[in-house]
This record gives sequence, structure tokens and C-alpha cells, in this order.
Amino acid sequence: MEKNKIMLVDDEKDFLRMVKLNLEETGKYEVRALSSAKNIISELHGFRPDLILLDILMPNINGMEVCDMLNKDPMGIGVPVIILSALQKDRNKIDAFKAGVVDYLTKPIESGALIAKIDKALAFKKNTT
Repeated sequence: MEKNKIMLVDDEKDFLRMVKLNLEETGKYEVRALSSAKNIISELHGFRPDLILLDILMPNINGMEVCDMLNKDPMGIGVPVIILSALQKDRNKIDAFKAGVVDYLTKPIESGALIAKIDKALAFKKNTT
């Protein structure tokens, strides 16, 4: 069985390590973990993810700016993005959905709930392509 490729972008290194481990333990995903979104476009072209998990608040470039970049890059268009954020503000959620994300999860995130959201987004992507 071919694994789905997940790109995980979060500046919190402990969170990054934990989520990567939890996802890879399922045997369903190959995870590329990035602690910065600075090089996300070049990483995107090399890794070609099926889905991106993206923190909204990061230094240098935030998740909303990354969504804008993805929407303009041929390799980013159509890749589902799930926002992972400590922020519960409705404005952030509205802005994220306007930018085209498929879901918005608030940290802390239970591993089973995250996997269910990933699988739902991947199934939807496969049914629409």
C-alpha cells in the first residue's frame, strides 16, 4: 500500500516531533516535518505532498501567507491544507477558510481526531480528482 505524503509545518519542535511520530506509527503516512515555512515552496516541489498540516502562527511567515503562496504555485493548487492552531478566534477561522483550507483544528489536538480529519480530506481529494 502506498503511503499518503503529509507535509507538517509547525515552529514548535516538540509538537512537530510528536505529531510526526503519531502519524508515521499508523503506517499510512510518510511525513515531512518542517519547523519553518520559509522554504515550503521548494520543499513542496521535491516532496509533492498529498496534504499539508500547517500552523497559523509562525515567525517570519505565517500560515495565511503560506496559503496565499500555495494558491499561486502550480504544485500547491489543489493540495488540501488543514490548519493547526492554538488560536480559537473566529476571525482566524474565517480567514483560513476564505484562503481555501479544508479544516481548522485547535491545539491541543487528539491524535485520533487528527487522523480522522486527514483521512476525510484525503478521501475528498481522491473523489474530486
